[in-house]
Parts: sequence; structure tokens; C-alpha cells
Amino acid sequence: MGAGAGRPCVNNSANNNSATTGAALVLEDGRVFRGESYGALGASLGEAVFSTGMTGYQETLTDPSYHRQIVVQTAPQIGNTGWNDEDDESSRIWVAGYVVRDPARVPSNWRSTRGLDEELTRQGVVGIAGIDTRMLTRHLRERGAMRAGVFSGADLGSDGEMLERVRTAPGMTGADLAGDVTTPRPYVVEAIGERQFRVAALDLGIKSNTPRMLAARGIEVHVLPLHSTFADIEALAPDGVFLSNGPGDPATQAHAVGLTREVLEKQIPLFGICFGNQILGRALGRETYKMRYGHRGINIPVIDVATGKVAITSQNHGFALEGEPGEEFGSDFGRVQLSHYCPNDGTVEGVRALEVPAFSVQYHPEAAAGPHDAAPLFDEFVMMMGGCL
Repeated sequence: MGAGAGRPCVNNSANNNSATTGAALVLEDGRVFRGESYGALGASLGEAVFSTGMTGYQETLTDPSYHRQIVVQTAPQIGNTGWNDEDDESSRIWVAGYVVRDPARVPSNWRSTRGLDEELTRQGVVGIAGIDTRMLTRHLRERGAMRAGVFSGADLGSDGEMLERVRTAPGMTGADLAGDVTTPRPYVVEAIGERQFRVAALDLGIKSNTPRMLAARGIEVHVLPLHSTFADIEALAPDGVFLSNGPGDPATQAHAVGLTREVLEKQIPLFGICFGNQILGRALGRETYKMRYGHRGINIPVIDVATGKVAITSQNHGFALEGEPGEEFGSDFGRVQLSHYCPNDGTVEGVRALEVPAFSVQYHPEAAAGPHDAAPLFDEFVMMMGGCL
């Protein structure tokens, strides 16, 4: 991959001498944080963002939505449970770089097969440890998510040279990344037990637990590449369509938005999450915008406008839909309501079409590491496909 793609100039053989190898995190505003290398040695560029989850780091690292982002863990200790071969949310680690304060020296968990640092090195992920992640998080909250670079090893140049590399890297606004993470070919996840419904899931960066949760509800899931056409969907005669999570700027996804509009025109029940929420919102006529520093973590409250119920949710997004909580507006497909919001900052967290069967949320009801407050949304989708909503 090139510098903008997240993993250039990586030395996988650089082993675990990270404790004695210096490293630097360079932000585009000129701020430099120095620590020790963690994972592979080299240089990697991306957008620096922070995640507030205190657990689930393996799911975070393998979430395709983090493609081309340098993830800062606000929890001070990371790696305590090591790495296993069961909890990956995709086939690889997607983060561009990793930033932690106090990495575990020895993992301790009966499911662990190796250390986190070993896996980062194996997959060529450049990281940095030993820096004040609380200070860094406060800096990103005040200044906003920004381009950054993680540098470790020898002959990486001066601070000025590293900063120049960071400032010439592409930003996240206008980044078309879903095509990088989508499946190259369709595949099927069979229903568990008797099949009740068939769903076409558009892969914008889908996580492994999503088809599992659908399958557990008797749904046969056909995961389709991003470039799929409406004819491909129709050929499956699906009972519903699912729009997955994914990375990048939703304003770049003209194909996915157009495909969603065709689904709405045919009134096929539709459910979207995260990036899929932004795609549905744009298909219904709303714009999206880049957030200052986004929502990333497993402890973010969301309020359902209709019921007032609060759910604690897992989230990972740097873009959001424009509008006010509870607002209703007209679209080409009838009336629409902005159905959920985050009480922390008023960000729109869901949209529901009132005259066609379609709804979406900005958060992750499939979050494998939890919380599970939002899991019943899959049941709502089942009810919609069954004509009960």
C-alpha cells in the first residue's frame, strides 16, 4: 500500500525489540509525542482518532471501518488478554497505526494464543507505546481528528521531514475507502435452523458478527460486493436488504446511494447501520458532514426519539447526518424522521422512513465486545420483513 493507505515502509522482521526502539507520533498541527515502538517498525500515515472502549481491542483493530485511521486507545492498559483466532471481525487488522500508553508485558487469558504486540508485528502494523494518551486525547478533542504519522526505527528523518510526510498525506474528507474493504465476490452465510428470510447485505466494510446475528434469527445472508447492481439484488429475491458499516466519506458513495434509492422505490425492507445509516440518509435527501473528532467507543448513549429510551452503544464514525433530533422532513419516498440522537452532543444517530419500510442507526447493534442494548434492532428488522411493522 502507499503512504495514504496506511502501511508503508514496514519492517515485519523488526520483532519485539520495541522496548528499546524509539518511536514518534507526529500530528499535522506540528505536535510530536515520543515513546517506544509497539508492533512493526517503520512509518505509517492516517487520521489520528481516539477510541474510549476499555475492552474489545481485537474487534477494534479488525473492524474495516478503521481503515486508514491511527487509533489511540484512551484506556491506559491494552493487550492484557492477548490475541486469539476467534474474535476477529474481518480477515485482517485494518488500522493504519496503533497508539497505547501501557502495553501488557505478558497476556493472561485462557483463549489467548499470542501477544498483541506479536500480532501487530506479524501483520505489519506500526504502533507506539509509552505516551500520555490522556493528554493526546484532550489535544484531539480540542483540535479535532487530524492527519498523523507513526514513525519508528532508524533513518526516519528529522521532525520537519516527518511532519512534511504527514501534511502531504490525503485527509479523510473525500476519501473513497469502502471499495478497499468490500468483499471481492459474493458469499452466503446460512441461516441457523429453519430459514425464515433471505437478506442481501451490501458489504461496505461488514463485520463478521453481523451475518452471524442475522443467521441466528433464521436469516440466510447473501453478502454482496459494493459494486453489485440492483439486478444482482433482485436476482436473489430477497426479503430484505442490509447496508453495513464501513470507512471513509459517505459523500463519495454515489453508487451505494443510487442502489439504496432503487431498493426504496421497490419498497424492499431495508436496515442500515453506521456507514449504512449515512448512505440511507443521503438516499433520502440529507447531507452528511465531517465531525470534529467523531464517536468511537463502546460506551456512547443514544436516545430513541419515539420512546425516550436510552441505549448504551458501540460506535465508530467520523461523519454524521445533518439535522435535528426528531425532525421530520419530506423525501422522494414520503415522510422521514431523524429517529435517534446522542445526548452528549445532539448528533443524529438514526433515520426512519415513515411511508416505506426502511430504517437505520448510526451505531453498532452487532458489537461483539458489547454492549448489547441495541441487539433487538435485528429483531425489528425481522418483524419488518414479516410485515409486522
